[in-house]
Amino acid sequence: MRHFEISVGLVSRFAACGALVLASASCASTPPRTVGGVASVSPAAGRPWSPPAGAGAPFTPAERAASPRVGAPREASVPADIAGRIQQLSLADVVDLALGNSPLTRTSWAQARAAAAAYGSANGRFLPTISGDVAGGPARAISANPARLPSNRTTWVPSVALQYLLLDFGGRGGAARGAREALFAADFAHNATVQSVMLQTQQGYFAYQSARGVLLAALATVQTARENLAAADRRHEVGLATIADVLQARTALAQAELAQQGADGALQGARATLALAMGLEANRPFEVAIDTTPLPLRELGESVDSLIARAERDRPDLAAARALARQGEAQVQVARSATLPSLTMGSSAGRNFSNAPALEGQTYALSFGVQIPIFSGLARQYDVVVARENAAAALARAEQARLQAAAQVFTSYHALRTAAQRVTTSANLLASATQSEQVARGRYAEGVGSMLDVLTAQGALADARAQSVTARWTWYSVLAQLARDAGALTPAGAMAPRVSPDSTAGLPR
Repeated sequence: MRHFEISVGLVSRFAACGALVLASASCASTPPRTVGGVASVSPAAGRPWSPPAGAGAPFTPAERAASPRVGAPREASVPADIAGRIQQLSLADVVDLALGNSPLTRTSWAQARAAAAAYGSANGRFLPTISGDVAGGPARAISANPARLPSNRTTWVPSVALQYLLLDFGGRGGAARGAREALFAADFAHNATVQSVMLQTQQGYFAYQSARGVLLAALATVQTARENLAAADRRHEVGLATIADVLQARTALAQAELAQQGADGALQGARATLALAMGLEANRPFEVAIDTTPLPLRELGESVDSLIARAERDRPDLAAARALARQGEAQVQVARSATLPSLTMGSSAGRNFSNAPALEGQTYALSFGVQIPIFSGLARQYDVVVARENAAAALARAEQARLQAAAQVFTSYHALRTAAQRVTTSANLLASATQSEQVARGRYAEGVGSMLDVLTAQGALADARAQSVTARWTWYSVLAQLARDAGALTPAGAMAPRVSPDSTAGLPR
C-alpha cells in the first residue's frame, strides 16, 4: 500500500510538471507582454510603440569610457588642405570629404574586416586543437579490510591534450572556401558602397551647381523685369503707354521675384543634401567653386555593348553576387561532408601528483576515432537539400543582378545621349530667346511693340535660361550614373565614353 501511495505521489508530481511545461510552451508562443514596466510592443500595427524610460537614450560618458567604440560620436573630419579652400570646393574635394566621413563606407569596411577574421577562423580548422587541464583534489579511500584504516589522499593531474581532424571528406575545405568567397563578397560590397557614395556625392554636387545656376538665372530675370517696369513707367509718364503696360510689367516683376525666392529655397535644400553626402552638418559653412568648363560632348563614345560587357567585368556588386553564389556551392560541400564518416586523432600527456607516492607517475595516451553518422532523423540529408537550393537561389540572384546591370547600362546610355541632345537644343533655345527678348524690348522702346510682346519674350528667356542650366548639370549627373552602372566611376569624376554605333543603332527611339 505504501508503494502505491508513493507511485500516486510521483504521478501527481509528473502531471504538475507536465502542466507547467505546457503552460510555458503556451506563453512562449506569444511575445512577453511587458518590458521595463511598459508594453513590449505596440498595441496595434498602425500605432507607435511607447518606450520605457532610458530605452534608446544617448550614450552616457561612463558608457563611452567603458566602450569607446560604442556610441562615440564621430566628428566629421576636414583635412587641412581642404579646410583652406572650404569656400571653393571642387568636385574632387567634395568626393574626398564624403569618402572620409560617410558612415556607409565605415560600415562596409567593418563588415569586410569581420569577414576577413571569419576566413582566418575557418582556416584554423585545419590546425590541431591543444588544451590544458588540471583535475584533482582531496579524496578519502575506505577499504573493505577491517584491519586497514581509511586514508586521506590529495591528487592533482595536470595534462595537455591534442585533437586533430584527419579526414572529413571536404567539410573543412568547403568551410574555408565558403569563408573566402564570403570575404570576397564583403570586399566587393565595400567597393560597391564606395561607388554608391561617390555617385550620391557627385549627383549632389551637380544638383547644387544646377540649383545655383537656376537661382542666378532667376536673379537675371528679376533684373530684366525691373528694367521693363522702369521702361513702362517712363513711357507712361510721357503719355506713350497706358497704365495697363505698367501693371503688366509690375505683375511680371512680382512673378519673377516669386520664382527667384523659390529657386533660393531649392538651393538651400540642395545644399543640405550635399552636406549630408559629405558627412557634414547642414549648417556648416562651405561653398563649391563655380564650374564653367565646357561640356565634353564631342569626346563621348563607347558602344552600349562594350559598356554592358565592361559592367559585367568591373562592377563590384556583380562580383559580390558571383562570390555569394560560389559561397553557396561551398556550403553544399560542407553539408554533404556531415553525412560522411570523419577520422580524428587525439593524444594526451600528463603527470599525477599525490601525497601517496604509489599514485604518482606519467600518463600518456594516443587514440584514433572514426565517427560514422548512422541516423539523425534525415536532418543531415535535408541540410544538403537546403544548401543545394540556397546555392541555386544565390546563382539565380547573380544572374538577375547581371541582367539588371545590363538594363541599367542600357537605360543610362540612352539617357546620356538624350541629355547631350538636350544640352545642344537648350543652347540654341537660349540664344534664340535672348535675341527675341532683345528685339522685343527694342521695339517697345521705339514705340512699335507692345508690353505683352516684351513680357512674352521675357518669360521665354527665363525658361530658356533655366533649361540651359538644368540641361548642363543633368548631363553631368547622367554621365556619373552611366559611369557607376558600367563600373567606371572614380573619385575625380566620371569617365567620358565616345558615342559609337552599336547593336541597338537600328532600334526605334
